[in-house]
Amino acid sequence: MIYLTSDLHFFHDRGFIYEPRGFKSVREMNDAIIENYNRVVKPDDDVYILGDLLLGGPDSLDKGLKLIGELNGNLHLVRGNHDTDTRWFAYSTLQNVVEQQNAIYLKYEGYHFFMTHFPCFTANLEKETLKQCTINLYGHTHQMTNFYQDIPFMYHVGVDSHDCAPVSIDQAILDMKAKVRECINKI
Repeated sequence: MIYLTSDLHFFHDRGFIYEPRGFKSVREMNDAIIENYNRVVKPDDDVYILGDLLLGGPDSLDKGLKLIGELNGNLHLVRGNHDTDTRWFAYSTLQNVVEQQNAIYLKYEGYHFFMTHFPCFTANLEKETLKQCTINLYGHTHQMTNFYQDIPFMYHVGVDSHDCAPVSIDQAILDMKAKVRECINKI
């Protein structure tokens, strides 16, 4: 199974991150994300994490790496704006990290995905089917909805719009197909 997520923000001790997610503290958020994540993802699954795994000062790096090491699956990482050189190098030391890129291109079931941290216009919006375009999967925005400006070819995978858990690539495809139908019906 393939899962997608972003912006876990472990140890980001700021209310504007954990409070909108429904938590009273960063520790409560960290614990819930780990629990939700490992409830969904199995050890042999592939997980694409589109940036911003960890924040905080130097003292949080070792604790954060321990949390990331507890995540199930083979982790494919896309670099986010908070993934400093120090953090980026440290992620490479974890056994569950199998890939690190600035962006990742993935073909799956006839679909073409361009995975980035930042939203990125990649599709010809006049195309009628998802298989005729390159779909952008992204994070960064911390939005509570799944689509960038209601565009069916730009899908937000961040924990903020997925109940603090990864979303399967198959569910993302279903959501995008529904959005395409919704847009066609508006015409």
